[in-house]
Amino acid sequence: MSDRTRILIVDDEEGHAEALSEGLSSEDYSVFIATSGHEGLQRIQESNPDLVITDLKMHDVDGIEILRRAKERVPDAEVIVVTGFGTVETAVEAMHEGAANYLRKPINLGELRTFVRKAIERQHLHRRNVQLERRLDEKFGVAGIVGNSAQMMKVLKTLQQIAPTSATVLITGESGTGKELIAQAIHNNSPRRKGPFVALNCAALPEGLLESELFGHERGAFTGAVAQRKGKFEFAHNGTLFLDEVGDIPLSTQVTLLRVIETREFVRVGSNASIKVDVRVVAATNQDIDKLVEEGRFRQDLYFRLKVVEMKLPPLRERPEDIPLLVEAFVQEFAETHNRPINSISRDVLNLMRCRAWPGNVRELKNIVESMVIISTDDVLDMDDVPETFLESGELASAVVPSSGMTIREMEKELIKRTLSAVEGNRVEAAKILGIGERTLYRKLKEYELR
Repeated sequence: MSDRTRILIVDDEEGHAEALSEGLSSEDYSVFIATSGHEGLQRIQESNPDLVITDLKMHDVDGIEILRRAKERVPDAEVIVVTGFGTVETAVEAMHEGAANYLRKPINLGELRTFVRKAIERQHLHRRNVQLERRLDEKFGVAGIVGNSAQMMKVLKTLQQIAPTSATVLITGESGTGKELIAQAIHNNSPRRKGPFVALNCAALPEGLLESELFGHERGAFTGAVAQRKGKFEFAHNGTLFLDEVGDIPLSTQVTLLRVIETREFVRVGSNASIKVDVRVVAATNQDIDKLVEEGRFRQDLYFRLKVVEMKLPPLRERPEDIPLLVEAFVQEFAETHNRPINSISRDVLNLMRCRAWPGNVRELKNIVESMVIISTDDVLDMDDVPETFLESGELASAVVPSSGMTIREMEKELIKRTLSAVEGNRVEAAKILGIGERTLYRKLKEYELR
């Protein structure tokens, strides 16, 4: 089957349909014509068009029905409706039904080509993201995790190996790297997937309340305990309990937690009766647990019990090649969430994003993209949409931290190398980021034998 975009034109005025087809003949499209609504429905069934251009007012089947049937047959099909004078309200109804846009007669062929091109770009963006998620899901059984860098492939491979087991897992990484997403993926790909996934942020609760949240309490166990309450361990029975920010658990609670993990039974606060549970514990932290152990703030025995398997998530600055994929996924997500017609992002913005340090990691990137989608006034995210605070406060991801014995030449070489990597070898962009002229950059590349 041809890879060319399949476009179906439905119009019971044959001359008008032929004119639209001729207007698209200069593009590399495969164009079909239907000169009645019934023929259009038949063509939709036969050809599965990528894009449909349909007149709204026809003698047999109207454009709204064409739109609905096209969406049923090909859910991500783009539909452009054509309307005559006095039918604009119906065109708006078509937009509510999922049409990409509408054009009023007489058709400006230049405008038609622009609308078609943008609709196809939007569709390709959606399909690329769907294909990427499908490939990851087929290979690793992990939906929603985007990235094809070597670091993320290593994480996903480890996930694939440990998910079928019952081993406790400690996920480490900076804030915003996606630790809960990985924990959820471990659960979803385990034999416990039909059981509950229960998450608890241990840093958000004071000591007394944390024990109650974990193990529950009996009525009257303390002031305010007006009824019996189940804890997270009970809710997570036959499933997975995710303990986020586990490094913030007080020492007294650590003792109890260790015993529960080892014996698989616990006692509610204010009770003497033991309750047995079958729970897999997955913990996460953005702190240096080894340092906490040395300082006596975290029990070594609990640390070893939690990190039967340790997964380290890389910060975003160490995998800039994943940024375009993440941005595309977020653009699609928020364009749909906020009903904005965004279908692409400029190369300048992508290059800027590749070169940022992203101290907030994926979470920060996601927030920036959502902000841009909301404030954008057209269908392309450009430099005008980047928040000023982001431009003013960002740091280069390519910054080099000097190590003992590192010479100035070695630092400069490494800085140039990282900057080029971040912009995929674009020397003009690299020179701008480094604040040097292009000729100077070329000379440095030759001097340091960088390609």
